Amino acid sequence: MTINPVDSLNGEIRVPGDKSIAHRAVILNSIGEGRAIIENFPIGKDCLNTIEALKSMGAIIDLDKYNRRIIIEGVGLNGLTKPSFPIHAGNSGTTARLLVGLLAGQSFPSSITGDSHLRRRPMDRVIIPLSHMGANIHAKYGGSYLPIYIEPVHLQGIDYTLPIASAQVKSAILLASLYASSPSVIRENTKSRNHTEIMLNAMGATIDIVDKNIHIEPEPTLYAQDMYIPGDISSAAFMITAGLLVPNSTVLIRDIGLNNTRSGILDIYRDMGGKIDVKNIKEKTGELRGDIKVVTSKLNATTIQGEIIPRLIDEIPIIALAATQASGTTIIKDAGELTVKESNRILSTVDTLSKFGANIEARADGMIITGPTPLYGNTVDCAKDHRIAMMATIGGLIAKGQTTIKNSQWIDISFPGFFNTLNQLSDVD
Repeated sequence: MTINPVDSLNGEIRVPGDKSIAHRAVILNSIGEGRAIIENFPIGKDCLNTIEALKSMGAIIDLDKYNRRIIIEGVGLNGLTKPSFPIHAGNSGTTARLLVGLLAGQSFPSSITGDSHLRRRPMDRVIIPLSHMGANIHAKYGGSYLPIYIEPVHLQGIDYTLPIASAQVKSAILLASLYASSPSVIRENTKSRNHTEIMLNAMGATIDIVDKNIHIEPEPTLYAQDMYIPGDISSAAFMITAGLLVPNSTVLIRDIGLNNTRSGILDIYRDMGGKIDVKNIKEKTGELRGDIKVVTSKLNATTIQGEIIPRLIDEIPIIALAATQASGTTIIKDAGELTVKESNRILSTVDTLSKFGANIEARADGMIITGPTPLYGNTVDCAKDHRIAMMATIGGLIAKGQTTIKNSQWIDISFPGFFNTLNQLSDVD
């Protein structure tokens, strides 16, 4: 894909539904009682992998791609059946890690694998707490990587403190806890995204949250819930950043998820001087959504660290691009989790932006960026990472000269139609 700089971006757009919510909606409604209609479902490859996984275990899921809608007939907490083949999670870490938690409590053996990239991502952070619950899990290549083999066993509840802020690990434990013989307590030092807790509460689980401690009772009856998936803020982040950086721009993005555990990018951009207005706030099934209006802004450097990191971990590459245009030195730290994403996102972000001419330096847990610096078009390989490809695309809009994005098809993992959406704001050649 070839990108040329543009003079302005103006218009109104929508982005795909939130992946994190969509994965959980498929899993939990599949083990619920009754029928659920899920609107604005994202048709990216990751979420489709989750659908196929649940269908392979007997869930009845009807996908209407044109209307971005799925209909799920729940089979109940104990209604899943043994899949005929190993479950293939593709490139989706969320699919793999959440399903390990779900499958740990089933009465049948199962196995999970993924593509070559997912098989290099660590799974021990999920395997360890589930093993403490009694789960019988075996993994290849040192016991930490896919493929994973799971044997049926009776689980016990757990009192577990998460060593890192990870919604995937937390959700895996919560799913396993539904099948345990006793209650579980999950303790967080730093709060991570809470979509699973919100959804379980809406569906009838006995779950109590006190500060950063989650108490959940086993063997609930979960009732299927109709849902509207709000727009994914991690996808909207690229359009928000484009609106801030491209001159003479006003961009309105409709129906974006505003869950407080996910909206850290809005707080950071406002702190940097970004002109961001949120309006038309609504709530359904416990999730907030609203419209985000962005106007071109002069940005100032900031420091990003500590408890805000889990609230914007997926958005750090695009925030790093914004920092190249901010006045001063931006410091990002406490973000070591970036090293185990689809790529090592610290290194791939620094490498990509360096090719554009940015003044950026990698650190073990983050990066240091000094700006503002002019960017220059280049040929960029996205390291088969969808977020790096989208970040480089937005960089190409403000760079001098032409930018070529190699392997841009990886964007379809999370944001099919990304370039078409961008074209609604401006002609991107």
